[in-house]
Amino acid sequence: MTHLARNAEAMVRRIEAATRGELVDQYVGGAAGRASEIEEGARRSAVELVADVCQWAERLDNTFRLLPDDYWSRRIRSVDGGELAVGHLPFSRWREVEVHMVDLDIGIGPGDWSQPLVDRALPRLIEGLNARADQRELMAWMLGRGSPPTLKPWG
Repeated sequence: MTHLARNAEAMVRRIEAATRGELVDQYVGGAAGRASEIEEGARRSAVELVADVCQWAERLDNTFRLLPDDYWSRRIRSVDGGELAVGHLPFSRWREVEVHMVDLDIGIGPGDWSQPLVDRALPRLIEGLNARADQRELMAWMLGRGSPPTLKPWG
């Protein structure tokens, strides 16, 4: 839950920076700052967690809703330090929310992911497999001649 709140907060912060013509890191303090915020936030009560997620989700929705058309092409920084357009963020948020709903153990599973999300996300995930697994193990698995390969972390 904290990850979903901080994800929304990071999007708002980067959009606000882009409107000023600035680029800021996705998470204050980079990957270590992200991990620290998630760990610290996880110690809160369920009521506090839900309120945090709802507050930042609403603020992000309002930010998206009020963003002028000519700002969607402005550049923001991704978690790995690359750059992408603000216009990428709605899909990114959609994916984060649907994927992490599974992690919450509230009765939602991968079978509940929307088909439009799968149609858009799966090709990108497949494209990234080559960099995340031993190529021979990946090929053997895809041909039905081996076990699933061990995947390296994202990024």
